[in-house]
Amino acid sequence: MPDLLTLLTNLSWPIAIAIAWLAGEFGQRWTGLPRISFYGIVGFTMASTQLGALPETGPGPVLALADVAFGLILFELGYRINLRWFLSNPWLLVSGLTEALLTFAAVFITARWFGTSDMTSLMLASLAMSTSPATVVRIVNEQRSSGQVTERVMHLAALNCVLSVFAFNVIIGFWIFHSANNLQDATLSTLVRLAISIMLGGVFGVFVPALLRHLGSMAKDATVAFAISVVLLVAITYSLQLSSVIATLGFGLMARHRRVAFSQAQRNFGVLGEVLTVLLFVYAAATLDFNKVMAGGALALSVVAVSLLTKTAGVAVFAKLSGISWRKGALTGFALAPVSVFVVLLLEHARTRGVDVIEELRAMAAVTMLLEVFGPIIIQRALIWARESQGTKNAS
Repeated sequence: MPDLLTLLTNLSWPIAIAIAWLAGEFGQRWTGLPRISFYGIVGFTMASTQLGALPETGPGPVLALADVAFGLILFELGYRINLRWFLSNPWLLVSGLTEALLTFAAVFITARWFGTSDMTSLMLASLAMSTSPATVVRIVNEQRSSGQVTERVMHLAALNCVLSVFAFNVIIGFWIFHSANNLQDATLSTLVRLAISIMLGGVFGVFVPALLRHLGSMAKDATVAFAISVVLLVAITYSLQLSSVIATLGFGLMARHRRVAFSQAQRNFGVLGEVLTVLLFVYAAATLDFNKVMAGGALALSVVAVSLLTKTAGVAVFAKLSGISWRKGALTGFALAPVSVFVVLLLEHARTRGVDVIEELRAMAAVTMLLEVFGPIIIQRALIWARESQGTKNAS
């Protein structure tokens, strides 16, 4: 029979998930704030570097489950993206590229002003370009929102993910090849890895719908089939050191364009998706160290403020040209700020490639913690102010 300490260690993650779920349910009921904000608070509080209730995070089964959870969310985001919209409304694409590049430049300049090294500033800037798809999809589903702002936020979040993954991997590749000073090799290596990732996701996006059509049970079995496929796809990319972000996003994009029905009841992948979402947000917050968060606090506040400004301005300036009002354009850009879960998983996978950049990115730990809690609230407020959440529609 195991001793008490071993038993508690084995039960730490299930207990943390249960506590986080309860905190989310009661917190949302009492305050009206998003559940995932409370998941983040519980994960951060119980982390090994805070209360010590959870073991140290790192490569292992919990990270693999977090990757699967993120993969399911990315698949759903990809499934809801219509690439033809970027072609029919090129100003939407221009606004997305503008806000991402403005954010990269502004955050790089801000980090350098604080005395951060060039390489660390570049990594910080590349991560700040992103928008956390986990936060976006979860809040959109929780609010049951729909409309111009909602759709634009999801499309631009997907674009930001791709741009951030590319930029971050180029910089990490340059870090690895730094002794040779070979930026060309780093860029080429990143392009090849991302190309293979998107092709692998595309293959799944063609094969799985074809298999479901052959079985003739689309409405009944699609959710299970897609969930199993995401698990398999994440495992393959994990083993081959490819980008699970790009692969699962590509899988969802291809499945959508293969005309596979994905019913309302299957949002969040049902109970499986709900449980894994709690794990994902608890894990993301549990990777953060209070001391590092405090050490990077001043730079973090500056990065968050700069990101909010550049993303809001970058989208708003093209709002009229892309077919919406200035106000809705500003709300769209405002909702693109959260980066938390996306950043954590990118950094964890960088660590598995032998590049431990956590010490150099103390400010990113603080940014992540700030947006782990406040990011969901930012998106929720943007959707409510845009009158696109179900509650505001009913109220009006």
